[in-house]
Amino acid sequence: MAPVPGLHRFESIDLETLNQHASLQTRKDRKYVVSADTLNRLLSSLSTDVRCLDVDGQRWFGYESVYFDTDKLDSYRLAATRRPKRFKVRTRTYLDSGLTMAEIKTKNGRGCTVKHRRSLDRSVTCAHTAIRSFASELDETAPYADLLEPVLTTSYQRATLVLPDDGVRFTIDAALSCVDADDQHTGLPEKFIIETKTCGAPSVIDRLLWRLHHRPEKISKFATGIAALHPELSANRWKPVLRKHFAPNLAVPHDEHPV
Repeated sequence: MAPVPGLHRFESIDLETLNQHASLQTRKDRKYVVSADTLNRLLSSLSTDVRCLDVDGQRWFGYESVYFDTDKLDSYRLAATRRPKRFKVRTRTYLDSGLTMAEIKTKNGRGCTVKHRRSLDRSVTCAHTAIRSFASELDETAPYADLLEPVLTTSYQRATLVLPDDGVRFTIDAALSCVDADDQHTGLPEKFIIETKTCGAPSVIDRLLWRLHHRPEKISKFATGIAALHPELSANRWKPVLRKHFAPNLAVPHDEHPV
């Protein structure tokens, strides 16, 4: 379990009820990288109306995601150059239950994330085939579907909280680890990633973090992990995060020019 005692002051909520209040498959995400001290200060400033996802007394849950891309890293490059029709393809395994989902994230015309997902068989071979089939069904990913291969695996612990009256949820990720196809490693072992998920406007969580002198940061477990492990790639969007949080893992400076 991650060292965040502040979670225990909130009453529990089960997954079904949480999704009724804030499923947010189409949403606006804002991410922050913070220390344990900042996180505890945030949690201590929240009202007790906040609810924390709890399953059989457990509030931290293990996640493992396998990200897929082409050999030319088209998904990464589209994100690096902020193309409007960018996408992200992954499997996500909930380690505590063994459930694996296929997920494809795209952007709609308003710049909001749209998540498409379906459950998968636990077989690795089946998952790979199913990912390609799933990707072939969406306009954004169909041109790349047959070329998709696993390129990065991430693992971390996650807690999920919700403000039921506002329809806002936010997650806390701890102990992020990233491993690429060549078995190179990076991560954020001593930091936490807070992600707020709303229908658009900043939430009370965002405003509290701003008061604690934290602004949203451009971090993607997939893209930032790839960039940290492959400094030969262009990574202009993520340079502040790479330098501030991943600097010890970087071997050489990133290319200044667009992909």
